[in-house]
Amino acid sequence: MKQYLILLQEEANMWTKLLLKLEGWWDAIILRLPNLAVAILVMVIFYFIARAVSSVMRKIFRKYYTNQSVRRIITKVIFAIILFIGFFIALGVMDLDKALTSLLAGAGVVALAIGLALQGTLSNTFSGIMLSFLPKIKIGDYIETDSHGGFVHEISLRNLVLRRPDNHFVIMPNSKFIEEPFVNFSLAPRSRITVKCGIAYGTNLRKVEELVRQAIGDHFEQRPGERIEFYYLEFADSSINFMTRFWTDFIKKSQMYQAQHEAILLINDIFAENDINIPFPIRTLDVSDRMERLFDNKSGDPQKD
Repeated sequence: MKQYLILLQEEANMWTKLLLKLEGWWDAIILRLPNLAVAILVMVIFYFIARAVSSVMRKIFRKYYTNQSVRRIITKVIFAIILFIGFFIALGVMDLDKALTSLLAGAGVVALAIGLALQGTLSNTFSGIMLSFLPKIKIGDYIETDSHGGFVHEISLRNLVLRRPDNHFVIMPNSKFIEEPFVNFSLAPRSRITVKCGIAYGTNLRKVEELVRQAIGDHFEQRPGERIEFYYLEFADSSINFMTRFWTDFIKKSQMYQAQHEAILLINDIFAENDINIPFPIRTLDVSDRMERLFDNKSGDPQKD
């Protein structure tokens, strides 16, 4: 009986201590309510300050930076920095300096754990920052990789989005894109077009070269330092093949195709006007006499079918 009374007394003491602890916490909360309200107000004020500063910086950067992705990255970083400043000030208002010290001390361990767990995500993030500041690529450029091609629609901290000519979107991880070679058609305002064709044997080759050079030169203006090139390539099975190259304006694939289309029409028209033949492959079948008689017999006796 005595042991039972001791247990009851210990249990009562435990509940008393718990109630005293809760009362202390409640008193601390009541005493800190003004500080909590001020801390919340500080966070709200800094949120609107961050939005206002980001908006102003975005307008300023629009005048000095043509790369849209760089503007986005910088404004997001500025927004985050101002929010962090407001968060630390709010902790100071609530007299949580010790908690802030512990938080900063544990940030290194947490950052290491997060870095090990999210290696792929962090790789994409840093790749996105690199792409945003890379002067060789910006929003609206037409680029081609080994497997995809399209206009750069968006560069985020994780993905690069390409809008293909068929209006479908390709979402590529930044780390994968930055490790692969790519062609940016939008870097140079003018590029060289290549058109290949073949002419029949017996054609006046010098006349063909003269006609092609004149037709291309009349239609596509060549600037200083540029010229029309014409080369015969090979004696093929049924034709003599040649290649012509010339410069024109294009910063996307559709303009290249249009220039090739116009050049092919020009060459075909000039060849038709001058009776120059563009041959097609011909195959001759040598049939033995026995097979020929067999075909003749079968074609002359329909009842055998």
